[in-house]
Amino acid sequence: MKYSVDLPNGWKMNLAAVKDPVEAYETMTNVAKAADETGYESVWMVDHFHTVPTPTQEVTFECWMSLAAMARDTKRVRVGQIVTCNSYRSPALLAKMASTLDILSHGRLNFGIGAGWYEHEYKAYGYPYPDAPERLRMLREALQVIHAMWEQEEAHFEGKYYQVRGAINQPKGVQKPHIPILIGGGGEKVTLKLVAQYGDACNVGGDLPTIQHKFAILKQHCQSVGRDYESIHRTVAGFCSIGASDEQARAKVPQAVLDRFRSGNRIYSDLVGSPATIREHLAELEAAGVQEVILGFPDVLQLDTLRFFAKEFIHIRTTPALTANEPGEALHP
Repeated sequence: MKYSVDLPNGWKMNLAAVKDPVEAYETMTNVAKAADETGYESVWMVDHFHTVPTPTQEVTFECWMSLAAMARDTKRVRVGQIVTCNSYRSPALLAKMASTLDILSHGRLNFGIGAGWYEHEYKAYGYPYPDAPERLRMLREALQVIHAMWEQEEAHFEGKYYQVRGAINQPKGVQKPHIPILIGGGGEKVTLKLVAQYGDACNVGGDLPTIQHKFAILKQHCQSVGRDYESIHRTVAGFCSIGASDEQARAKVPQAVLDRFRSGNRIYSDLVGSPATIREHLAELEAAGVQEVILGFPDVLQLDTLRFFAKEFIHIRTTPALTANEPGEALHP
């Protein structure tokens, strides 16, 4: 099992106590540096322009600009978006941005993308907000454009939503055959089929039976398109509160999450408790086929929390540390 960190940006209250924007960025990148130093697989940022689920005046950094800087602040850990909203940037431009960031990071980029969902943000920034089926059709075309930009000398694509006519993208990035693509979402008819057709990784959520069901659907789509299911890296995003005891861990959990636990609707990708309790939950996820958990810690700014989890669960490789010229391990299995 691999463990990664969801960085404090955009989710309400993450950076609320840090009023100076320069200090807020340094606080956020210090989390990435701590993850880099303690063996986490990757760090991820949400692609939002203001806080979710409620818009506020709190600090929210633009995702791609921030990751470019963070790539230079770190040496080993991979960087990614959980996930890029396809609607916010043209796919040809997005492919160019990703290729550049893969170079800047020396081959440490995970490219996360989804159809988008935050209606208020779309309208606030002046983007049209089509219905979900149309956003998914746009995502399908965008994935084809992105592949063309990364694989063709001069990219060509004629679609309903996007047209690319001889676009040149040099350099294309470090990773081969291309930057790994993580497609977020668990839609069974469209999104998981897009994973099978165009993705290298998926990110799904829900309770344990739901996760198992989504993976079974993904396997069916892989079979129908002739894709090796095991070539898809399977991830979940989970809330994590770790403490010396279950009681100490629960004391750090926001009330909304506690209410979910009390109702008996435990989300299996939520990991709350002592190391022993969390170890049991991780074993369940791994048995279900999860290969990586992207962890959101309520007290992530307390770097001792990251170090505590790493000490308990992350086994640092015994091979020599990667230098700045060596890419991290990609999502490609």
